[in-house]
Amino acid sequence: MQSLGRHVLAEVYGCRFEALNDIKFVQDVMINAALEAGAEVREFVFHKFSPQGVSGVVVISESHLAIHTWPELGYAAVDVFTCGEKVNPWDACNYLAEKFGSTYVNANEVQRGLIHEQEERLVANI
Repeated sequence: MQSLGRHVLAEVYGCRFEALNDIKFVQDVMINAALEAGAEVREFVFHKFSPQGVSGVVVISESHLAIHTWPELGYAAVDVFTCGEKVNPWDACNYLAEKFGSTYVNANEVQRGLIHEQEERLVANI
């Protein structure tokens, strides 16, 4: 498979309630995580839920970062998708885990891309 991008899916645990429930803090951390990874920030949108929780997306030239928080559980689901060679999604994940005060992170990287013709035929037959 020819990789078009790297997609890190992170489960971030043991975070501080205040950090995950503060929309301004979450927004700042996510934007700075993108910058730490070497990305170019284009746009962002964040929403505060009642009674708690924040969701948001940072659109970068290289793709996106997304988050949804459960402050009452000290948990955040994070998505960092980058294209090209210049941005490292792991730098973004490590930065935000540190800023949220995480005690444990479970993360996996998925290579996103094109399926070769032979593999495409196998998938079509499933």
